Amino acid sequence: MTKPTIRKLRCAVYTRKSSEEGLEQEFNSLHAQREACESYIASQRAEGWVLVRDQYDDGGISGGTLERPALKQLLADIEDGLVDVVVVYKIDRLSRSLMDFSKLVEIFDRNGVTFVSVTQSFNTTTSMGRLTLNILLSFAQFEREVTAERIRDKIRASRQKGMWMGGIVPLGYRVDNRKLVIEETEAATVRMIFERFVSIGSATVLAKTLAAENVRTRSGKLIDKGFLYKLLNNRIYIGEAVHKGESYPGEHRPIIDHVLWDKVHAILLESPRKRASNTRAQTPALLKGLIFGPDGAAFSPTHTRKGTKLYRYYVSQSVLKRGADACPIARVPAAEVEMAVLDQLRGLLRVPEIIIGTWRAARPEIDGLPEAEVREALERLDPIWNELFPAEQARIVQLLVERVDLSTDGLAIRLRTQGLASLVAELQERERIRDAA
Repeated sequence: MTKPTIRKLRCAVYTRKSSEEGLEQEFNSLHAQREACESYIASQRAEGWVLVRDQYDDGGISGGTLERPALKQLLADIEDGLVDVVVVYKIDRLSRSLMDFSKLVEIFDRNGVTFVSVTQSFNTTTSMGRLTLNILLSFAQFEREVTAERIRDKIRASRQKGMWMGGIVPLGYRVDNRKLVIEETEAATVRMIFERFVSIGSATVLAKTLAAENVRTRSGKLIDKGFLYKLLNNRIYIGEAVHKGESYPGEHRPIIDHVLWDKVHAILLESPRKRASNTRAQTPALLKGLIFGPDGAAFSPTHTRKGTKLYRYYVSQSVLKRGADACPIARVPAAEVEMAVLDQLRGLLRVPEIIIGTWRAARPEIDGLPEAEVREALERLDPIWNELFPAEQARIVQLLVERVDLSTDGLAIRLRTQGLASLVAELQERERIRDAA
């Protein structure tokens, strides 16, 4: 009588450990899990079970997420039809979340894969196995949530006592014996930033000034406006510990006194528009020295105020010297003409003839410069334009534009080809510095 052919079932062992503690040992928890699973597979050899060569081990990763490298590889192999049975030591090694586990079971079912736990014997292909699985998973998730609540309660209680509970150490401090200690060199920078913000009143202008002075963060990056706002709003600097929006007296010494803190936050409470209007008059005019009227005379920037509003214009020198009839265009609104120039400039930077001319002008400065890199450098300018400081925008316009001629029909722009080449070199250098950082 012929023996029935037993179908081979390819078995993949998955192991996981939440913390990295002990993983450096010669025989750790992952090894113990794998050994138990392999022994179980060997006991089922008569049923056609065979162990696959690939190993799927996630060390130091929580079971509350599916973002695990080994698990992703296992699921990819399942989708490719390389696995028939998934074997784990306990079901919480695969997942501690009921919702995540239901997603995994759906993938298993779709690909005809069986799930087996060697310490909790059941089979997911039966209704009783699914019921057992859901009960066990509910307890696993409950245990995880209780543990998380205990950790949160401990952190809250410690914060209320003013203790440092880890995280990114603020500029001006270092951690010594699990306590924040003032780092005097950095603390001087923090005090300087608070004091200069009070005198300047604008985070934009202050960030630009600090960048010009090459003042950097601990990681070596230039200080930007976002970093300034975080620093100026960090209550650690007045000696407080913050948890979930509530602040408590801290164990550490303050760097800033309450008088300086109150001055800074009195300014921050003002409307950003109001603070911007206070500094806008000091902003360099974008087209200063570049714009000319139909009669060839230069247009000069000027502004007037009505209440709290600032109105900027470019006025013809001919009109200023000889009266309103001296030029068909007496004055133009600054914002409108600047926007029209920028729109035309952005369009010109995409014209093939301009790109080729820039490439030819830049080749002597940058050896082996491909035309494609010139095109990419000019295209990169458009999305970052609004992030630049007004002074930086004005500098780039002065670099790129030789002359803007106004007429009753519109305006015409004359570009500096050599200026475009210099800008390409500058953008490439910035990209190189950013990549190195």
